[in-house]
Amino acid sequence: MQKHTITRALLAAALLAAGPLAWADTTSPVGLWKTIDDASKKEKSLVRIIEAGGVLVGKIEKLLDPNEKSDVVCDKCSDERKNQPVVGLTIIRGVKQDADNTALWDGGDILDPANGKVYKVRLKPAQDGKALEVRGFIGVPMFGRSQTWIRVE
Repeated sequence: MQKHTITRALLAAALLAAGPLAWADTTSPVGLWKTIDDASKKEKSLVRIIEAGGVLVGKIEKLLDPNEKSDVVCDKCSDERKNQPVVGLTIIRGVKQDADNTALWDGGDILDPANGKVYKVRLKPAQDGKALEVRGFIGVPMFGRSQTWIRVE
């Protein structure tokens, strides 16, 4: 009798430990993403998106271009991020899940450190959460450009 109880307890513990992996939210942009340049199709950086109080924030964790200096700063930025190191730089701010379409995250902005411009942003997880469609735009989403980022973790 005691042997079955121990076996059941171990099985329950294993299921509880695996539960978060099995039930991972593939509809959320939260995670680590590999950015892909829309023009060159080259891997550019790793961006970690976190959620704090229902709002998404994304920071550059690593530059992937071997020719890019690791201590490069955002010299073209015009706000408080001017001359801040690109690694560690917050590039996504204020994004929330859309109330009408829960598959979309929007309402915030995204910074392009290459030109210092800030755009409105819309994020849409795709391919069962393995990809993230990132749309930066001015005014309405129709007037912008998109990138597809790949989930790393």
